[in-house]
Amino acid sequence: GLPHYGHILSGTVKDTVTRFFYQQGYDVDRRFGWDCHGLPVEYEIDKKLGISSRDEVLKMGIGKYNEECRSIVMKYSGEWEKTVERLGRWVSFKNGYKTMDKAYMESVWNIFKELFNRNLIYRGFRVMPFSTACSTPLSNFESNQNYKDVSDPSVLISFPLLEALEGYKVSLVAWTTTPWTFPSNCALVVNSEFEYGIFEHKQRFYLMHVGRIGEYFKDAKVLRRISGQRLEGLEYEQPFPYFEEYRKKGFFRVYTSGFVTDTDGTGVVHSAPGFGESDYNVFVEKGLIRENDLVPCPVDENGRYTSEVKDYAGRYVKDCDKVILSDIKDRVLMNQRIVHKYPFCWRSDTPLLYKLVPNWFVKVRDHVDSLLRNNEKINWVPKDIKYKRFHNWLENARDWSISRNRFWGTPIPLWTTEDYSDMICVGSIGELERLSGRKISDIHREFIDDIVIHKDGKEYRRVEEVLDCWFESGSMPYAQDHWPSCRDVSTDLKHLSVAGEGEKHAKLVKENFPANFIGEGLDQTRGWFYTLHVISSLLFGQPAFLNVVVNGIVLAEDGRKMSKRLRNYPDPSHIFNTYGADSLRMYLISSPVVEAENLKFSEGGVKEVLKTLIIPWYNSLGFYLENRDVEPDGRSLPMDGWITASFDNFAWSLTRKMRKYELSSVLTLALRFIDDLSN
Repeated sequence: GLPHYGHILSGTVKDTVTRFFYQQGYDVDRRFGWDCHGLPVEYEIDKKLGISSRDEVLKMGIGKYNEECRSIVMKYSGEWEKTVERLGRWVSFKNGYKTMDKAYMESVWNIFKELFNRNLIYRGFRVMPFSTACSTPLSNFESNQNYKDVSDPSVLISFPLLEALEGYKVSLVAWTTTPWTFPSNCALVVNSEFEYGIFEHKQRFYLMHVGRIGEYFKDAKVLRRISGQRLEGLEYEQPFPYFEEYRKKGFFRVYTSGFVTDTDGTGVVHSAPGFGESDYNVFVEKGLIRENDLVPCPVDENGRYTSEVKDYAGRYVKDCDKVILSDIKDRVLMNQRIVHKYPFCWRSDTPLLYKLVPNWFVKVRDHVDSLLRNNEKINWVPKDIKYKRFHNWLENARDWSISRNRFWGTPIPLWTTEDYSDMICVGSIGELERLSGRKISDIHREFIDDIVIHKDGKEYRRVEEVLDCWFESGSMPYAQDHWPSCRDVSTDLKHLSVAGEGEKHAKLVKENFPANFIGEGLDQTRGWFYTLHVISSLLFGQPAFLNVVVNGIVLAEDGRKMSKRLRNYPDPSHIFNTYGADSLRMYLISSPVVEAENLKFSEGGVKEVLKTLIIPWYNSLGFYLENRDVEPDGRSLPMDGWITASFDNFAWSLTRKMRKYELSSVLTLALRFIDDLSN
């Protein structure tokens, strides 16, 4: 899209820091990078072409679809260059990189292969956040980027036991906000440490956590108390008969697990392992399935029920909440609404579902200690992000889902046998050409999906997924220089040794890695900062960057999000033309927004910078230029010593602050000196 104040802020931070260090004698490589792949681009094309499913893309043809994606990637490049130049940012577009370039993609393949060779890549079935609008799973850090308050059903449902309990014909009571998962119910889960109570309600007997009965049934009296452990293994009647054949495998019974809490609900959890990670884990722990086994998950990639659930087949699951509750109304003990936070797709802004899907993962969880150690080597501004937000995120890091069931991206370079028992990981175009006997001009899906590799009597076909675009972004320190020119080299940066172009590119990375400085918004602690850190830690055992400035969000003056529809902010071109780029830059760089706080953008604030700093500065410079040819009379005046001392103090203080990346002090120091200089 077009550049906005968030981009202007980030560009100002980057340019301010790199200009300073260039003037301090550092060699600063100024290159502009373009993120070209992924859901943002595909989603725009889907809207443009009216595409609502993967089948429509396949019918159209991946080649034609990707060509549409390619055509809009650089649509606003002219506006970007114009804005960046008007901002005064010193950066090269001609020497920039694009993630869709063949050389960049090839480098990503090489990095993937390095991880694969270290046994850090694996395929597994996991319950993942799934975007039904984009027909792809998302990583856990992506699913945390866009939570919203939503109104959902809050229901109590009864599950009759098949046999009497303590002489009573009892039904267990479970609470949920997802009635659409009832057709996939496979078990009930309780906590073995809790005490449960049998009580009577409307001449029927029910069971739930003894301490939660009064929350829903205020006048109910407990007739019997039973430990959670006593309930394990009891059979019950599921709400729908769709998967009755699984009963002989131990499904439709009560099981115990420590994940069941007594802070809300009933202490009884309705378990649909195809749609809940904790539920799936219970089935593995109890030996009902092995890890990576399939369980009932009758929802397709568009969020619609499959033919396995014949009564609702073809309908979007969340639209079926009401009809499902109506169809099992005899079991409904409470049907209310609840407002709670729920994750939405960061790109399509539609509700995510949690769903069992096959995925390719990078092993992260086993290397958390390394991630935390490397974080200690980084100077974060502000510092509390290092010790709180980023530390906490790393401490709870999970294996990273890197595969996307999409089209416009770097294809995962894995060719496998049909049953995935054997696979070939390709690390370069040259390697694929040798294995396939074909000349490769491009490595987007439409150019390589049909390649079949024959080796040792086996046939290998490429897995259909593409890589998460965050994997591409996290590969930037190496891929921007086509590292290591896709030759087989040691990834120990101290011993990089390859011939020709490979040696040159490997040397480039060695000299520029880790980066002295990066800067982006607070949300990137779970995005770019994180993926850079993970790949660098796993491959090289060190951080990808040594200093990072984290900025907050630029809001409208009324504190709301800037909105084109509301027109609640001035156009950047108006600010440039009225007050000049220097005024805007100094206004942004001196505000709390460069310390990860939010800024309510004020045109008046930019005007004040122009008035108190920029104009006096220009006037002082003009006075000097008018009088610079005047011959000094050789006298040493006190005022000369004073202004020289004032300048030396300003230069020393500014250098000290900038070396610590404490940018918000710049305006205060500059105002003090300009006041001395002009008065």
